Amino acid sequence: MTSSLTPRDQGKLPALSAPPLIRLDAYVAEDGSTVVNGHLLEMGGIRQPNEAILDAVAMFARTLGAPVAATVIDRTVMQVARLRVYPDGSSRTIGDEEDLPPGLERTAAEEAAFPPLARVERIIQHARRDELHAAFVLAGALREHLTLRRGAEDELALEARAIEAYLAFLRGDYLLSTMLALTVARIRCRTDLTRAAPEVARATAAWQRLWDEGQVATRGQELLHMWEHLSAAGLLLEPSHQAMAQAVRNRLERGTPSSPAAITASEPALTPGEGPVAPEDKPLKPTRRGLRRFTRRPGPSTEGQQ
Repeated sequence: MTSSLTPRDQGKLPALSAPPLIRLDAYVAEDGSTVVNGHLLEMGGIRQPNEAILDAVAMFARTLGAPVAATVIDRTVMQVARLRVYPDGSSRTIGDEEDLPPGLERTAAEEAAFPPLARVERIIQHARRDELHAAFVLAGALREHLTLRRGAEDELALEARAIEAYLAFLRGDYLLSTMLALTVARIRCRTDLTRAAPEVARATAAWQRLWDEGQVATRGQELLHMWEHLSAAGLLLEPSHQAMAQAVRNRLERGTPSSPAAITASEPALTPGEGPVAPEDKPLKPTRRGLRRFTRRPGPSTEGQQ
């Protein structure tokens, strides 16, 4: 361990038996891309995500001289794991009931240590360098953890989802972009209708790139319902938004009665506020103790870093 990581004031450090003050976060995307505290890890095609995460979190524990908490969302196995990692590199997984509840004070402390806005700036930097995969993975990690910590309707979680939708659009994944943007629009229609029109417009822009008839119909019906809801509330004011609403209506009307799209489109549309808030968020398995991939004793992978 380099001297730059050694705390200068040992007197202010927590005792080894004290509960961790800051909870780190880690994320493993479906393709194995791994993020710790808003930084994409270089895996080199050799290291497993769980080992890379444990090494990174153990470094923080050694720097503090105290146990560190971590929450890991692992999409490769659809689980969320809660960890305790110790300065000697050992770790164990715990159940939800053993973890400290977030609370406003704890959430504020965690986000002061690793600010979400700093992570957004890093995402933007990757996007400006056309590193769209890195930007997209980081946005997904931010959105997942903010949603887990604060809920899908939280303002920061919404902004992260909107960024992720835009990056999916830039990558050409128009279905995912539509789904993410629709969720933002759905939540805005539920919580603040006056701010919903731009979000519905963004979802419409992605939807216009879809070709699958079934997806065009189902997503289009929800979009049309949102536009009509905004119109009834007197909030369809921008000419561009009026044109988008008409474009959605025209495209849906072009479906023929015998087509699968028309049959799907005949199903009742969701009223804003009905149904799951974020249907594209695949549920994670509950935390459980003893997940072997996140439980280890001190060994060569940790001793070499001390």
